[in-house]
Amino acid sequence: MKRSVTRHVRAFYLGGLRFATPALLLFALLTRCAMPGETVPASACLLPQQKPMLVAELFFGRNIAGRAPVSEAEWDDFVARVVTPNFPDGFTVFDGASGRSGAPQRGAIEREAPKIVLAAAYPRPDLKDRIEAVREAYRTRFTQRSVGLLTRWECGAF
Repeated sequence: MKRSVTRHVRAFYLGGLRFATPALLLFALLTRCAMPGETVPASACLLPQQKPMLVAELFFGRNIAGRAPVSEAEWDDFVARVVTPNFPDGFTVFDGASGRSGAPQRGAIEREAPKIVLAAAYPRPDLKDRIEAVREAYRTRFTQRSVGLLTRWECGAF
């Protein structure tokens, strides 16, 4: 059974451009990321006061190799000095219950209690730079490999 599934998939992708192109197009449309300049049309918003906004979720791991995890005081200082100036319209911070991060090359999975920042911002030319400034500052300050990021366009009002 497994062999026939493998052949079917291989045949689909190797069968020619005619079959692969629609699948790739569908994949690209379904997995489209929120890009600068692309927004929800204002006409798609349900209520008249709503406007297109970019919703960004940032995931901050707190474990640091060779030392104790990022403390609440360190986190609060980072939020005050970096997050707040970059999201002046506001944001919300959540405590992650039990995050897991893996290092596939080491075969290790570690548990940590991440911080999650949820920010909804009106699209401005510098929004991408502000998001990246927050991510880079955290990576540098706390020697992290990455800061997770999810983005999507939504309609919002404050």
